[in-house]
Amino acid sequence: MMRRKILWTLVIALFTLEAVRVKAEKLGQPNILVVFTDDQGYADLGCFGSKENQTPVLDKLAREGTKFTSFYAQPVCGPSRSALLTGRYPVRSKGWSMPASEITFAEMLKEIGYQTACVGKWDVSNRRAIVERMPNAQGFDYYFGALGANDSGKSVLHSNNELVGTTDDMAGLTRLFTDKAVDFLVNQRDSEKPFLLYLAHTMMHTIIDASPEFKEKTGDNLYRAVVEEFDFETGRLLATLEKLGLKENTLVIFTTDNGPWNQPKYYENKKGHPKNSIFWGDAGPLRDGKASIYEGGIRVPCIMRWPGKIAAGKTNDGLMATIDLLPTFAALTGAKVPDDRIIDGVNQLDFILGNSKTARTSYLYNPGSASVQTRILKGNAIREGHWKLISPLKVGMFLEDAGSGDWELYNLKEDIGESRNLSAKYPQKVKRLKAMLQSSEAK
Repeated sequence: MMRRKILWTLVIALFTLEAVRVKAEKLGQPNILVVFTDDQGYADLGCFGSKENQTPVLDKLAREGTKFTSFYAQPVCGPSRSALLTGRYPVRSKGWSMPASEITFAEMLKEIGYQTACVGKWDVSNRRAIVERMPNAQGFDYYFGALGANDSGKSVLHSNNELVGTTDDMAGLTRLFTDKAVDFLVNQRDSEKPFLLYLAHTMMHTIIDASPEFKEKTGDNLYRAVVEEFDFETGRLLATLEKLGLKENTLVIFTTDNGPWNQPKYYENKKGHPKNSIFWGDAGPLRDGKASIYEGGIRVPCIMRWPGKIAAGKTNDGLMATIDLLPTFAALTGAKVPDDRIIDGVNQLDFILGNSKTARTSYLYNPGSASVQTRILKGNAIREGHWKLISPLKVGMFLEDAGSGDWELYNLKEDIGESRNLSAKYPQKVKRLKAMLQSSEAK
């Protein structure tokens, strides 16, 4: 009898130790905060070159973390979101029409005990309340936001799967979404679980607006007011992390969905936008903007901070993309990458931690198409190292920079603005990159 009691005591002790070990491992898994803006220019922030916009919060985030300056999204918003969420190019994840069968990084992390929340613009359920394709069905425990864009000057808001109502207060959206994100951290977060918070802002997608205090500060520059209000609200969110003691174990990622909406032709015809206000962002040294496969359309600002893990005050020009986040999160947390489908992203954990060079040697721009993306842009491109080859462009719905109409080759290290086509000078390089592009062998 005594021996049996001793055995049971040992068994219970072992189970207790295992439970403690599992909990310790979970507590060691970092929280993940992804802040995703809409149509923000590469050079809209002070830390990415803006001389006009005052962005002290994000500039400080860059000093505390690393800036990634060759970081890529997709040319337009819905495809960019499906790629981010799934680690798959939009030709597979279907952009605005992302099917319920796609597996998001929220579903992946939820499997290993993460608490998950999505706030803001969803944009992958065809902008409709299709329950099986809304956030709660795609791995998010909590959702508050708009299923689509605010092109009409209105946003239809949902709380989880319930319709909240419609707002035309575009000036209040950045504050509203930040409030909901803060509320999740303060009131809804389970302190026993690591969390994933995906905050996808509507701004700076037209139709833009900002709160009176920011408009008064910036005068007739409405776009600057929107950028500076976003910076301020991000400061509130990051201060909440610090107040709750979450800063040290939270990986913060800031980036955006595509380049700025800087086509004057579209701006002139946009209904509902305030008169005399410039709404596009600054692509800085990059050519063109949203919807283009020139760098201004798909190279986006990115900052990552994880104190003590990601180097502070560094700039890294290694190749990385939003599709890499899902496999990187898996490596970071011990989650399992879906193995029943092609994942286009690659694990970049060692790269972001500064332990290795980028895991990418090449990147495909706009492979295939997604939903109405075909009428926005036709043509694609490939980057290998510093070399980029672009197939003949065809102007779409609001593109104005038609390119040469022939194959174009650029050395991005020497010519980031893509102003000198070197295809005639390096025909063998064109031939090799063209073969890679047409066989879709980029990794």
